[in-house]
Formats: sequence, structure tokens, C-alpha cells
Amino acid sequence: MSLQTLIMDEIKTAMRAKDTVALEALRAIKSEMLLAATASGSKEDLTEDDEVKLLQKLVKTRKESARIFTEQNRPDLAEPELAQIAVIEKFLPAQLSEEEVEAVIAKIIAETGASGIASMGKVMGLASAQLGGTAEGKTISTIVKKLLV
Repeated sequence: MSLQTLIMDEIKTAMRAKDTVALEALRAIKSEMLLAATASGSKEDLTEDDEVKLLQKLVKTRKESARIFTEQNRPDLAEPELAQIAVIEKFLPAQLSEEEVEAVIAKIIAETGASGIASMGKVMGLASAQLGGTAEGKTISTIVKKLLV
């Protein structure tokens, strides 16, 4: 079942349950998918990788908003953002732990013979491609820096 069909089914379920937080998050996903599909100008559907990137982007923006609201002592605004993150993350592949990500990156560094911060771009490119939607870019970057220095 495609992500778009799954989202539509979840929207109907949220409407029946009168779950406004889930409904808002699901509508945001649907909106971003429509914008991405029409922005490219192609008649093709979004690939699975595109869908994962789109969902990760939505989670990232909500995490940033929640962080800002928390810093400004506005838990009333941060809570809905965190609740929406939980709804969106249901559609993402399972995230790897930091130890698992570190093991994959260490293997990449060993295979490429990378050393020093100068080869960070090469390692980041390979790690991002290999880890796909299973780890955040920020986590990958932090671990790569730690292992290369």
C-alpha cells in the first residue's frame, strides 16, 4: 500500500476519532506530498526515498519548533508539536540506535581508509546513502566527526 493511500486512511480514522492533533499532522504530510509531487513538474509518483526524506523534514521542523517553544517556556505550544512528531514517526522506518549508526560508520571509514576531518564529506556521502531514512543527518554528522578526529 502506498504512503499516500495509508495517509488518507489514517486521516479518515482521525476524523472519526476526532483526534485533532493526528489530523493536523496527517494533513501536513498530505500537503507536503502534494507540493512535492507538483513542484517537480513530473507526472511520476514520489519514490519511497522521497517520501522518507519528506517525513524526516516534517519531523525535523517540528522538533525545532518544540525546542524553541520549550526554551521560551511555552509548553502549551511545544506539546502539540511533540504529539505531531509521534504521529509522523509512525510512517518512518525504524530508527537505528547511536551504537548501530556508529558501527556502520566505523565500517565505512575502515573500508575507505578515511582519516582526518578532510575526508568527512566522502564518509558523510556514503553513510547518508547507506543509512537512508534510518538515522538523522545530524546524528550521522556528529558520529562521523567523532570517529574522524
